[in-house]
Order: sequence, then C-alpha cells, then structure tokens
Amino acid sequence: MLATARTFTLDGISARPVRVEVDVHRGLPGFAIVGLPDAAVREARERVRAALVNCGFEFPLSRIVVNLAPASLRKAGPGMDLAIAAALLCASGELEWEGMDRVAFAGELALDGQVRSIHGALAIAEAAREDGVEAVVVPAENGPEAALAGGVDVVPLASVAELPGLAEGVRTPEPMPLPLRTGPAPGAPDLADLRGQPHLRHALEVAAAGGHSLLMVGPPGAGKSLAASRLPSILPPLGEAEALEVARIASATGRLGGGLPAGRPFRAPHHTISAAGLIGGGSPPGPGEITRAHRGVLFLDELCEFRREVLEALRAPLETGEVSIARVSGRRRLPCRFMLVAASNPCPCGRGEDDPDCTCLAAAVQRYQGKLSGALADRIDLLVAVSQPSAEEIGGAPGESSAAVRERVRVARERQEARLGPGRCNAEMTAAEVRGCELDPGAAALLADLYARRRLSGRAHDRALRLARTVADLAGAERVGEEEMAQALQLRRRDRV
Repeated sequence: MLATARTFTLDGISARPVRVEVDVHRGLPGFAIVGLPDAAVREARERVRAALVNCGFEFPLSRIVVNLAPASLRKAGPGMDLAIAAALLCASGELEWEGMDRVAFAGELALDGQVRSIHGALAIAEAAREDGVEAVVVPAENGPEAALAGGVDVVPLASVAELPGLAEGVRTPEPMPLPLRTGPAPGAPDLADLRGQPHLRHALEVAAAGGHSLLMVGPPGAGKSLAASRLPSILPPLGEAEALEVARIASATGRLGGGLPAGRPFRAPHHTISAAGLIGGGSPPGPGEITRAHRGVLFLDELCEFRREVLEALRAPLETGEVSIARVSGRRRLPCRFMLVAASNPCPCGRGEDDPDCTCLAAAVQRYQGKLSGALADRIDLLVAVSQPSAEEIGGAPGESSAAVRERVRVARERQEARLGPGRCNAEMTAAEVRGCELDPGAAALLADLYARRRLSGRAHDRALRLARTVADLAGAERVGEEEMAQALQLRRRDRV
C-alpha cells in the first residue's frame, strides 16, 4: 500500500514543504529512504523501527521505500521522523486516518516512542499556515513555540502511541503561545556601572537612538567591553514583528529550549571565528553570528585580532541588512539587521603611541591597524577614542541609569518611526531619505566644507547626515542645525585606527 504525509525541512531560518511517500510491498524485508536525505534523515530508519515496536505496533516485514519529495531538495535533520512513522502506519494498514493530507507532522522520535523537540518549530508552523495546512503536529515541548505562528491549529504530541487517538479526533488542548519578551532581561547589566567617560556615554546613546554602528579605540581596562555589554539595556523594546523575527531565528538555531530570550540579542563571538561562523555558511547553509544578532547587537571585542578576510565579509551585510549565501544547491538570503559595536586597542601592546611605555614598532602598529580596512571603517558611523578614567571617576558616584537613557532613546526612535515607518531607524535610511533631511544653512555649509576638503567620502557624507539626524532627534529638533552637525562630525572623527 501507499500512504503520504506532509512535513517540512528547515532551510536556513525558514521551512520548506516536503511530501513523505511510503510504499510497503512484497519483497525481501528492507527499509530505504530516498530523496536527498542527509545522515540524520537516513538514520530515521532505526529510530522509526524501534519507536513503533516499543509502542506496541507491528512493524511490517516487507519492502519499505520512503520517498521525500521533491527529490531535488536536500533534506536535513531528524524532524521528519514523526511524518515517516505516521505514513508507515497508514501504508501498513495499522492506522486509518481520513483527512491526513490536511495535517503536517514534525518531530524526532526516541527509541521508546517519545517525540523529542526539534529546531525551527516556529518556522515550520508558519510554513504550514502558508501551505494551507489545517493542523500541525509537533512535539509537546515545541507546542508553545509553534503556537506563536497563529492561523494554524497546533497539536502537541508526547508519544507516537498517541497517533491512533489523534486519527480518531482525540486532541489535547492547544498550547498557549510563549509570551513575547520585548523588554530588557531582568537583572541585565546597567549603564550606571560605567563611571566617568561622558564622551563614550554620549556616543552609546546616539548609537542606540539611531541604530548606528560604533567603534571604540582605547587602552585595555578603559571600559570598552563594559560599555558594549550595557548597550542592549538602553535600546528600545522590540516591536511585536521584530520579536517574532528574533524568535524565528532563535527557534531555527535551537536557542528556545528555556523559552523566548528577553530583550534584544547580544552576540560576542571570539576573534578566532571563521568567516562562515560569522556570516553564515556550511552545508546546508545555516545562519551565522550576524543573523543571530538580528535586531540586536554584534560585539567584536579586540577587533584587530580578527582575520582581515573575516572582517571584510561584514561590508555588504552592514549596507543591505541581509546576507546572501550562494552554494551549489542554491542561494539563501538571511536577515542581519544588527548594530555593529567593536572595540580595539590602539596598538599590539595596548598602550598607544602617546604612552612612553609603548614599545611597538611602527611596522607592527601599521600591520595591527591594517586589519581594519578603510572601506570597512567608512561603514562604521561612530568612531570614539576612549581614555583611561581617573581614580576619582572610578571611585565616584554611579553614572546615569539605563532606564533614564532608554527613555530618551525610545522617544527619539518614535520620532524616526513617525518619519520613516514602523520599525525603522535612521541607520536604515535610503539615499533618497537622506537627501530629504532638512538642514539649516550653517549645518549644510559645515558639511559641504568638510566634504570639499576631501575628508569625507560619498558614503561618509550620507552617514554623517544620518548621524546628525539622530542627534537632532535626541534634541527634539525638526531640522538639523549647525550644532547637531558639528556633534555628528566630531563623533565620526577617526582619531585612531
């Protein structure tokens, strides 16, 4: 007999439909899976066999062929175990299920028949909704996650032994969706811990208000890493659509085991990371750190310790907000709208040329700073020189709290959304929108003078305008004045690196 079931395979951070066709016929006993399965899918033969036998079903001693259609699509992961088991039970005559073609299955089977959690349940539920499926059967642990999709019935399943009851219409209550946690995590590091450093605090506020990238250069222990770790605490809460994007990526990368993460993502990869680990890649292509940091912060500490080819791969994603990964099997487009925050020492020893104790040779300093090319530095909006705080500042009173700064950032973001559209900030302005910024004559003259003296490239010219617009939004100004433009140009000064 022949039976079919519907399932999905994870492709990047989205899911693609797969039709599971199971044929049971006479012949020497065997169990073959065809249709470009990877190793995890091929091993489903043993998991399905053991799960069905241990749950009291009779495994057919016949020739079993499982085809995963379309055959040209590579299938990965153990999430198709449940669909194979359901179709096999129907093909062998042990299960009668009218309307099974309106139901999709996704789940990994344990040898005792338990249905284990999988990655990407949210993306699978969304794909099932778009594919016209009435209900999607997922592991019980993934039920609240899949319920976030909406528009499709979510049926949590704990064991493959529950399939006969499910075929007869016996269903457990639909799970409640996970709560979207848009604000900062409770107990997150507070910006008040950053004592002194008024110029750095101002740069953090401007970067958060406009979604701008930031590079901090200074000696070790000056507070660069501390400041970067506090940046998420002053960012505005995620919108509902943004929170769903973050949840979809976290689901596809297996980071929803303990529930939805609070606040915006913060990723800090080590400087030994590869280009594929940072940008994405592999076979099949998967998301990298820049996609995991979508709508959040990507912090690159010790920037000049990264390999140059790894840093250069950031140039296109910083401009477009997405990364395109091309492989023989096809092209994947992954979102990566993140804030790049980087920290670097001025030289290999960290002291800098102004320090008499610095022993770095000029060639070593040039080689060290050369990891950051001019093209990448041009794409970084704020470049801040950080100095060592004094003993009085370190032992003084705490700085302004994250809550107070976050409120000013939220108001500035609301002005930007009213001007640009929901969920958009000044860092995402198009060239036409940048040209539409209203400038006072003094601001326009200041920018034109600096550009004429060849201190700005065309890209830097537009980024200075975006930055000035953010400074004006923080000040509540409708037009960009000369003072706001001067602040923006000062924040873009490349004092070091």
